Amino acid sequence: MTSPNHSLTYPRDSIAWLKCLIGLDTVSRHSNLALIQQIQAYCESLGLAPVLTFNEDNSKANLFVTVGAGNDAQQPIINGGIVLSGHTDVVPVDGQDWESDPFEAVIRGDKLYGRGACDMKGFIACALNLLPKAVALSKQGVLAKPLHLALSFDEEVGCLGAPLMLEELKERGISPDYCIVGEPSSMKMVIAHKGISVFRCSVHGKSAHSSLTPQGVNAISYAARLIGFIDDLAEQLAKNGPTDGAFDVPFSTLSVGTIEGGTATNIVPNLCQFTFDYRNLPMMGTHDILPAIEQKISELNQQMQQVDSQSGIQLEQLESVPAMTDSDSAALQQLIVGLVGAAARHKVAYATEGGQFTNAGIPTVICGPGSIEQAHKANEFVALDQIAKCDMFLDKLLLSLQGK
Repeated sequence: MTSPNHSLTYPRDSIAWLKCLIGLDTVSRHSNLALIQQIQAYCESLGLAPVLTFNEDNSKANLFVTVGAGNDAQQPIINGGIVLSGHTDVVPVDGQDWESDPFEAVIRGDKLYGRGACDMKGFIACALNLLPKAVALSKQGVLAKPLHLALSFDEEVGCLGAPLMLEELKERGISPDYCIVGEPSSMKMVIAHKGISVFRCSVHGKSAHSSLTPQGVNAISYAARLIGFIDDLAEQLAKNGPTDGAFDVPFSTLSVGTIEGGTATNIVPNLCQFTFDYRNLPMMGTHDILPAIEQKISELNQQMQQVDSQSGIQLEQLESVPAMTDSDSAALQQLIVGLVGAAARHKVAYATEGGQFTNAGIPTVICGPGSIEQAHKANEFVALDQIAKCDMFLDKLLLSLQGK
């Protein structure tokens, strides 16, 4: 990793920061270091000491930085306070029909377009714009609680970066009071979201000529039986619950997403693979569905192995992102209600890093600019008034940290 350039001229407002961030291609399959290095240098130019945590090959990094509180400049308070959390990676633009370069921010009318405009570089831009204000208050000794900024990698491909950062914080003994994840929520408060687990089933059968089907084990047919069972289980979840009416989809869901298998119509297929995801309510977990699926797999394995002892079904978990619960965030919710001026509390089906923060013992809510309906699409945008609202929200949040 090269040394950060402290001679750079940095953006002066949130819109300028957002244009800068969109211009840095941080699609998950690419490195995010150019963006991290620029923010690292910016933080250091403000007199801050950001800490980076890297992935295995050092091609990506998280960044965590603290604006200390208290009136002792030599020993500032770094524990407690509020974390502003955002992910630096964005989804690909492959195959999408964009009206302009997705990695060059363009303002048309009252909207700013570009990949990551709402998901979620808009929030990061506002947080970066807040840092100099926080530093000025810190130097004046009027911050009663510290302000933290947490930027992660690879959220879009399984929330892979945040756990490394949270473990590093634990090792350093830093325990923030609260966290605000700035995912696009139209600046409304989201207090809980579902978890997501992704599984892959590999069904290994035995090939045979299709005229001799009794000699083979049809991997596709057995996959179909298991898929049918999963669909039945999904119907039971929808019918019998448990449910939480605050969610747009008030029950846990199971959904088969991909399937592939077979070689030719006249060959009994020896391999079929499919994936499915489980989106669970916060009060549920994989323990509520896996035993039944594993039991069904055991039954199918016995049938398959009566023909061929080497055949069978393997189940592996590819992703696991915990749900975000609202069970311990009442005080934070009350604070946010006072800042955004609306008492509505929303729960959503999509997953974020919020569940990882709550699992680490940090009460968390989601509140950020832009709409999730624009995320991941061609011509992704954030309305300019959403950035303005986020700026005002963060200014009020900073005032609350002064303890006045």
